[in-house]
Amino acid sequence: MNKELKSLTITYLSKVSFASLNGSDSDVDNINTIKKITLENKDELPYVSSQAIRRALRDQLQNLGWKLSEITGDKDSKHPPKTQCDPTNFIDDDLFGFMDAQKETNKRTSPIRVESLISLSKYQGDLDFGTNFMGMEKGINPNIYETEIHSGIYRGTILIELDRIGKGEGFENELSNDEKTKRVNSFIDAFQNLWSSGRQSRFLADISPKFFAAAIMYSKNPIFLEAVKEPIKISELESVKNDYSDFIKEHCFAAQKSIFDKIDGECLTLKDGFEKIKNWVKEYYGK
Repeated sequence: MNKELKSLTITYLSKVSFASLNGSDSDVDNINTIKKITLENKDELPYVSSQAIRRALRDQLQNLGWKLSEITGDKDSKHPPKTQCDPTNFIDDDLFGFMDAQKETNKRTSPIRVESLISLSKYQGDLDFGTNFMGMEKGINPNIYETEIHSGIYRGTILIELDRIGKGEGFENELSNDEKTKRVNSFIDAFQNLWSSGRQSRFLADISPKFFAAAIMYSKNPIFLEAVKEPIKISELESVKNDYSDFIKEHCFAAQKSIFDKIDGECLTLKDGFEKIKNWVKEYYGK
């Protein structure tokens, strides 16, 4: 096997106490629905789409001071909107890819792979009831509406193709290792502070990782994607690590103890866990 490191994978858990994550923008019979997937037993699991997670990560990069690639396009144009398609100068064009529909050769496949953030518990039919009182002073009847809400533990996964950052599709010249390190570790910072802008004015929710299982690998395989469950059992995750030991250089488990206080094994604090991941990145790029 080629012993060159290729990827970093992280599967994480977020705790949501009261939220309407990634809900619809339009009403259906005055009900604002949330996205759900139906299992074989008919249980419905709420989720946040991978597109929404990627948007949230982009927003956090901007909050951290990175200038993002401007989106251009005319609503009357036959061609879809696009970014500047310049990964050399814009971190999001590098990490999240792009495609210029007018130039088939001008594209970049995202080296950041994102799974949807899926609840581990089913939707129970809970609703929040609201009334829009705007216009009552003019004799307009208030608009009564309902919003689907949910509480539970959500699981997501990201995989970073370290060997594709800062080079390849879309690049004339490869970026320096210093710049690659800055970009990936800024992405890790954005991930650590993950926050979705949707419906936050009424349903403030924290979707940042409160537990994660991570590995830097000689292959590109999200090994913990289906293995992380609640309650968290470190022994089971260790067995996953052992199954793929030939493809793993290092791994770590980290948790915020105030959220997950009954883990049946040793793991790092979130701070130490993220520092470990960022050190992997520095070592990979030789910094």
